[in-house]
Amino acid sequence: MSLDVSPDLLAAAERGEIADSEFAECVRDSLPYAWGMISTLSTRLHVEGGAFADNTTPPATEQERGQLLRALASDAIRGCLERYFGVKLAFQNCHRVAVFPAADGEPGMESGAYRRFVSPRAQLLNQSPELRDC
Repeated sequence: MSLDVSPDLLAAAERGEIADSEFAECVRDSLPYAWGMISTLSTRLHVEGGAFADNTTPPATEQERGQLLRALASDAIRGCLERYFGVKLAFQNCHRVAVFPAADGEPGMESGAYRRFVSPRAQLLNQSPELRDC
């Protein structure tokens, strides 16, 4: 799944670096399902607090699944989302996405909750036959 890059944004990228805000707008417009999920989780985390906020509902369509995978598999997109929303993203499978608070403006990876979420044990416990081919 590719991003929908406007001719103006492509020209700007060819001339040099682009602003995070411009890239974020492209990601938001190209991957609305993924953007919406990360936005909702980030808002929930910032409003409700807690160690993290996560999603456990599988995407309804293959297109939504593809958007989520595209967003989280790209270092550039994932990093942009983390900076934009002020969170650290963690990903276990096609739907188990979590956001963790950033520390001092930098996405934090040192919390116990984050380390547990990204552990091999958590990955194994999150498996199920229904999601084998998700």
